[in-house]
Amino acid sequence: MKTVYDIKPADGKLGILIPGIGAVATTFIAGVFAVRKNLGKPIGSLTQMGTIRLGKRTEKRCPRIKEFVPLADLKDIEFGGWDIFEDNAYVAACKAGVLDRTLLDQLRPELEQIRPMPAVFEQNYVKRLTGTNVKQGKTKMDLADQVREDIRTFKALRNLARVVMTWCGSTEIYVEPGPVHQSLEAFEQGLTENHPGIAPSMIYAYAALAEGIPYANGAPNLTLDIPALQQLAKKNKVPICGKDLKTGQTLMKSILAPGFKARMLGMSGWFSSNILGNRDGEVLEDPESFKSKEVSKLGLLDFILQPELYPDLYGNLYHKVRIHYYPPRGDNKEGWDNIDIFGWLGYPMEIKVDFLCR
Repeated sequence: MKTVYDIKPADGKLGILIPGIGAVATTFIAGVFAVRKNLGKPIGSLTQMGTIRLGKRTEKRCPRIKEFVPLADLKDIEFGGWDIFEDNAYVAACKAGVLDRTLLDQLRPELEQIRPMPAVFEQNYVKRLTGTNVKQGKTKMDLADQVREDIRTFKALRNLARVVMTWCGSTEIYVEPGPVHQSLEAFEQGLTENHPGIAPSMIYAYAALAEGIPYANGAPNLTLDIPALQQLAKKNKVPICGKDLKTGQTLMKSILAPGFKARMLGMSGWFSSNILGNRDGEVLEDPESFKSKEVSKLGLLDFILQPELYPDLYGNLYHKVRIHYYPPRGDNKEGWDNIDIFGWLGYPMEIKVDFLCR
C-alpha cells in the first residue's frame, strides 16, 4: 500500500537561515533580490526555470515546476544568518567580488538589512579563519540552545510561517565518525560534555532539527552523515539533504561521469587541479580542511561509476584532486581536468576541460 503524504500549500513567508554570510550566501541572497526587481533572471534555478512533463511528450503539458509544486514565491522569502565577521550582506558581497558593484548598489538597502548574528565557531575546525562575532557558552549544548533561540526570534520578528537552514560556511576539517556520533543520546551527552568530535556545523544542524527546521549541508562536512542527526531528523520528521554545493569542478564531474557510464566508456584516470583565491581557497590551504573536500570529490566518481559493478571499465581508476590557493584569482575559480578514457577494444582517448567559473 502506497503512503499518502499531505503536502500543505506554501502559505505565508519562508525564512532562510544561513550559517556563513560569505561569497556563496551573499551571491544567492543578492540574486534573489535582483530577480525580484527584474534586474536579472534566475538562471540555474531548477524551481524557477525548470518544467515538469505531465502525460505524454506529445501532449505538450509542461508547466513550470514553481507553478505545479507548492513552493514559496521569491517575494515571500526572508533571509538571516550567522557569521564570525560582523559585515552586513552588502559589505560581505562587495568584499567577495562575485557580483558587479553596480548591481550590488541597486540592492544595497535590502542587503544592508541582513546583519549576521554571532556565530558558533571553533578554531580547531577552521584553522585559517579568525573572527570576533562569535557566541560564547560553557558547553556546546549551551551554544545549540543559543542557536535555537536565534531561530525562534528570527521566525517571530519576521512573522514567518516556515524556516529552513542551509550551511554556506567554510569547509571544516575532516572528521571520522566516532561513538559520539552513533546515537542521538550519545550526541546530546557529547554536547553537554563539550566533546571535541562535535563540529560547529553539527551544532547548527542539531539546533535546526530540534526546532523542526529542515537542514541542507552546502559543504563536504560530516554533518548529516552521522546516525545521531539522522535519528533526530527521523524522530521530528524533518528533511535533511546535501553534501557540498558542487558548483565548480565537481559540477563538471557530476555532468560528465554519468555520460561516460551511459555509453559504457571506460576510465583509467581523472586528474583535477583547482586554483581559487577567495576565503574558501584560504581555508582549503589547511591540509585537514582540504581532506574533507578531497574525500567528497573522490567519492563522487565511485558513487556514479560503480566500479564494483563495472570492474572492466572503472576497476583501476586513478583519481587525483589538488586545490591551490592563489589570491589574485579572487572568487573566480578555475578547474582544470585531464580525463583518460578508453573505448572500443580498449583504445585510449583523452578529454581536457578548463572551467573558469564563479
